[in-house]
Amino acid sequence: MATAETLDDPFSGIRSGNLEVRLAIGADEVDAAQALRYRIFYEEMKAVPTAEMSARRRDHDPFDDVFDHLLVIDNDRATPFEAVVGTYRLNRRGNAARSSGFYTAGEYDLTDIERCEGEILELGRSCVAAEYRNGHTMALLWRGIAGYVFHHDITLMFGCASLAGVDPDALALPLSYLYHRHLAPEGMRPRALDHLYTKMDRIPAAQIDRQRARAALPPLIKGYLRLGGFVGDGAVIDRQFHTTDVCVVVKTDMVTAKYRQHYQSARQDPDLA
Repeated sequence: MATAETLDDPFSGIRSGNLEVRLAIGADEVDAAQALRYRIFYEEMKAVPTAEMSARRRDHDPFDDVFDHLLVIDNDRATPFEAVVGTYRLNRRGNAARSSGFYTAGEYDLTDIERCEGEILELGRSCVAAEYRNGHTMALLWRGIAGYVFHHDITLMFGCASLAGVDPDALALPLSYLYHRHLAPEGMRPRALDHLYTKMDRIPAAQIDRQRARAALPPLIKGYLRLGGFVGDGAVIDRQFHTTDVCVVVKTDMVTAKYRQHYQSARQDPDLA
């Protein structure tokens, strides 16, 4: 696991008041990220933990040992457990090759993604504490991701993103909208594994109310779409988390000039205006 001490710091200046963004330093901060994930995924969102997770009150898996953990830190809080208020897991191609592969491969065939030239980055386990859950904190997280992307020369980002609920018919509108309007091009299109595949094109394109469909999407997925993101073919029902997952793919060369400028100005402006 890389830390802020082992990289030339790509996060310098990405802060706002008492909040800063950087990679986890040491086991205590990774543990704090796992505790935050448990509180949000299992206590707030009512996912079903394993017995070990419930006993430890931590969301954890073997990927935690090899992923980088991007954190939002509230420096006004005394301990890592209190101070870690946002997190994202990041996994580059090289890390995946040296470990258990990509987490997303448990739901999607990533053959097309892994054939892409250049560095690729898997994103996952995104969450922010309820009292910090606002556009400002998410902007900090995304500026941190931008710093990581530019530092490692990432060409493609991907990962699972979730819609609440496990009834695909109830989610027919947003799933169909994603399929008809944002399906990834051939050659970079992950596909849900056959035994998990759930059809997304449940409503004909001509019958989709775009405004209602966009309103039904979670903020995270809308954020990916604003960055020029696509989705893979097929959704996956995750009954442990009570969600329906889609695989999102974002080419970093499609990230807008405004986003790059935002990152660069964030490193120079401590107020992140």
